[in-house]
Amino acid sequence: MVTGKADATARYGLSDLSPYRATIRSHSLLILGGLALVLPTMHGVASESWSTEQGAHGPIVVATGLWLFARRWPQVRHLADPGSAAKALIAFLLIAPVFIVARIINIIEIEGFMMYGLLLVAAYYVIGMTALRAMWFPVVYMLFVFPPPDTMVAMITQPLKIAISQAAINLLHGMGYPIAGSGVTINIGQYQLLIAMACAGLNSLISLSAISLFYIYIRHNANWRYALLLMFAIVPVAVLANFTRVIALILITYYAGDAPAQGFLHDFSGITMFLFSVLGIFGVDALASPLRRVLARGQRHA
Repeated sequence: MVTGKADATARYGLSDLSPYRATIRSHSLLILGGLALVLPTMHGVASESWSTEQGAHGPIVVATGLWLFARRWPQVRHLADPGSAAKALIAFLLIAPVFIVARIINIIEIEGFMMYGLLLVAAYYVIGMTALRAMWFPVVYMLFVFPPPDTMVAMITQPLKIAISQAAINLLHGMGYPIAGSGVTINIGQYQLLIAMACAGLNSLISLSAISLFYIYIRHNANWRYALLLMFAIVPVAVLANFTRVIALILITYYAGDAPAQGFLHDFSGITMFLFSVLGIFGVDALASPLRRVLARGQRHA
């Protein structure tokens, strides 16, 4: 019986779990404290952000981010070396008060990022900076779990919304449609659309960035120059897809009325736009494959 149990342990790799058990036992209080931080904050993030178009990518990022950590850890485990307790304490004393204040006044954007900062401080204390630096992409990627401040999103998307709406007005006006724009509104025939509603798809720019970065890292991790090129392609692809969506919503409003354009077809067009944006990134990757090979050869010769 003992031999059979040992064989099963070797077959399924269970003997590799012993270091993890020792780590869990030695840092049990730290793990419990981390759970006390994570669970309430993540419940707030899920309730306030993941149910919106802007934050719908959150559960996907959590799942894929944890998978990236698990995938990368065996390669960097030998680099683990506990960090300085003094530095960890100083970082904790700087971040914890901000987290507590954000928790009390319910600013979920700041609370989420500060909670993640405290987790990174704990990770530094346990495995050190060298191992954390070796897992830089999962560390940065998990930031997409938390909703960015609304003011930052508005600052980035508002100029794009206005530019897209004006381009759509100019195109349809040149095609003979009775359309004009004034401020944040679009008038076509007897109907009126708000620019914010017509261009709401740009709020998914963050979701598109997260999914695209995951794709780029998994597929082109070895070639950072090419990965950087694809990152720059995210914004034009999203803008082009959203421009198409705005044109479609304007024409639906003109021919079918306001109710269909703001009902199911509005939501369906948002999902379709996001799908085409992701496919657009894949298409750019396929078209740029000759450039990828050139950069790969240059990287080998360097």
